[in-house]
Amino acid sequence: MIPRAASALLEEIRAGYPVITITGPRQSGKTTLARAAFADKPYVSLETPDERAFAAADPRGFLARWPQGAIIDEAQHVPALFSWIQSDVDAAGQMGRFILTGSQNFSLMAHISQSLAGRSALVQLLPLSIAELAAADRLPADADAMMLRGGYPALYSRPLNPARWLADYTMSYLERDVRQITQVHDLSTFQRFLRLCAGRTGQLLNLSNLAQETGVAQSTARAWLSVLEASYVVFLLPPHHRNLGKRVVKMPKLYFVDAGLAAALMGIQTTEQLSIHPLRGALFETLIVGEFLKARYNAGFPSNLFFWRDNVGLEVDLLREEPDGLHPIEIKSASTITDDLQKGLRKWLAVAGDAARLPRLVHAGPDSYVRDGIDMRRWQDAV
Repeated sequence: MIPRAASALLEEIRAGYPVITITGPRQSGKTTLARAAFADKPYVSLETPDERAFAAADPRGFLARWPQGAIIDEAQHVPALFSWIQSDVDAAGQMGRFILTGSQNFSLMAHISQSLAGRSALVQLLPLSIAELAAADRLPADADAMMLRGGYPALYSRPLNPARWLADYTMSYLERDVRQITQVHDLSTFQRFLRLCAGRTGQLLNLSNLAQETGVAQSTARAWLSVLEASYVVFLLPPHHRNLGKRVVKMPKLYFVDAGLAAALMGIQTTEQLSIHPLRGALFETLIVGEFLKARYNAGFPSNLFFWRDNVGLEVDLLREEPDGLHPIEIKSASTITDDLQKGLRKWLAVAGDAARLPRLVHAGPDSYVRDGIDMRRWQDAV
């Protein structure tokens, strides 16, 4: 197992909450992390038909098998179980009693907010980060290889072809999760929607255009996008809410959580293909924005990430809203940094004034350094 940054968070919160919920996309390592961090607890999966049937038919008896609590995998499969867990932890008064995992955030969080509000800590585990891979000496040699492979742990634990595994992952996701979350009668149309979303990663979300190209109603496209968000396939990066001098764009930007999955959906199978692909820059941006999101989640906090774009197209790819001000981050897939690539950052600094902090430019080159007041970071040191 590659050590996960979220392990420190689990160690911190286990003494303060009777229930810990680990959620994230399928195959992101939730079960492996839970079993490693809570090795003293028995494990049960509600993906197993007989265990699911037992939990649904006799939740009291199901929980009674573990007087000191347990790890319950894919807990959202038996909604009635959450009320019984509430009664159990209230009576026991024991911290870190139950560890729940689930890959369907929409249904999982609905049950937690209804039955376990104030009792459960939430840990969102995304695929492996660049820092986690580097610490384990598993980081791909260059940015293109990293974008192509992505961060799903299976791709680093055994010899697999990334394009083939990610294609299988997509089909498994379509066949299992989508039908459980919402009514998708035409899987081929949904697949087309998914591929069109991949082609828009790192771009402003135009839902009307996306629906039209897919051939579905805008309400359907909105519902399907919500499914992808709930399943940690995509996330929406909002524009910064503060108007910094000029009218700014109000639409969010669409990003895939994993750049490798987006690349696979685009049909990119080799680094040679990626190196000349017109969306290479968007995939690099997807990779780096995802790294900042992972760092935030691994620390136990919600996203504090935004972007800024004015009405004439000047843009800062990422703004981190910290207590000391706004930290602007520009993301460029080039290996050589020119003055033109810094134009968006300098424009933003001019209008942000006292709210601005040291600007950062993340690039695909080999070195990190400071130049003309801008923190230039190679992709391996992005966060």
